[in-house]
Amino acid sequence: MTQTSMGQIYARQAEMLANRVKKRFLHLRKRFARQNLEVFRLYDWDIPEIRAVVDWYAGHLVVGEYSRKQSTREWLPLMGNAVARALDVPEDRLHLKIRRAGIQEGTRYERIDHVNEKIPMAERDLKFLINPTDFVDTGLFSDHRNTRQMVRERVAGKTFLNLYCYTGAFTCYAAKGGAARTVSVDRSETATQWARENLTLNGLWGPAHELIQRDTLDFLSRPSPAYENFDLAVVDPPSFSTTRVRGIHFDIARDHPGLLQKVFERMIPGGTVFFSTNHQDFELNTRSLSVSGITEITEKTIPEDYASKRRQIHRTWEMIV
Repeated sequence: MTQTSMGQIYARQAEMLANRVKKRFLHLRKRFARQNLEVFRLYDWDIPEIRAVVDWYAGHLVVGEYSRKQSTREWLPLMGNAVARALDVPEDRLHLKIRRAGIQEGTRYERIDHVNEKIPMAERDLKFLINPTDFVDTGLFSDHRNTRQMVRERVAGKTFLNLYCYTGAFTCYAAKGGAARTVSVDRSETATQWARENLTLNGLWGPAHELIQRDTLDFLSRPSPAYENFDLAVVDPPSFSTTRVRGIHFDIARDHPGLLQKVFERMIPGGTVFFSTNHQDFELNTRSLSVSGITEITEKTIPEDYASKRRQIHRTWEMIV
């Protein structure tokens, strides 16, 4: 294929993407504004040949490419600039990201820039700091906003465990919902500090909310009476990881039964665990789980802007211990 014909294909794809995104934005913005949602998805690989993902952050655009061997350097900037023009977003508010799937996804937690700018974004009556430049992920997974609301509605007066807590969005919802105590665990110092900033931003930081910087598997492998008898837990691990202390390789498809059994040991009888994964080929091994009830609640947890005929952004189960 000649350079000229490739350029023509890219130009056509950029126009198609811009038109699709603008139409979607006009469809969603007023309704989400009434709900005070400043972060939402506008496009996710809806057209097979346009392997892009587009997210709106209150006047900022984050445009990503699902990378593959055939990807070229010019493609993503062309797509991003076309979308930004369609939505009148200035160049300094356009953020381009390369997204890699599979076991390479561990690289998404690595720093890709050092701008160090965090911007508050509203989600209902809470605010969360996002960083649109320095990492592949911005600090807020808005596909779980419905799940967070479910936690908030159930947690009043209860104890809450947030494993793989990232920047603490679930913890903020639990605290806002009146949790008696929250414990949030993540291996990343950056993430746990960010979680504290989010709690502080919402006027929620205090002695009832504990942040622990530790690998979740290492945390669960060390029994402690101080971290038992939780009423409610959220477990949303990466698909692949390696523990820092013992160097154990974790694959969610293979290792989720052992992980979940360790979580169940930290819960009260009748406690609820929300387990979620974005692994696209995941199958839950229910025969290996000692629980009294398992219900898949994926449809309830996926917001309309993340609904897709091509793939589910995540899957979620409610488990009763």
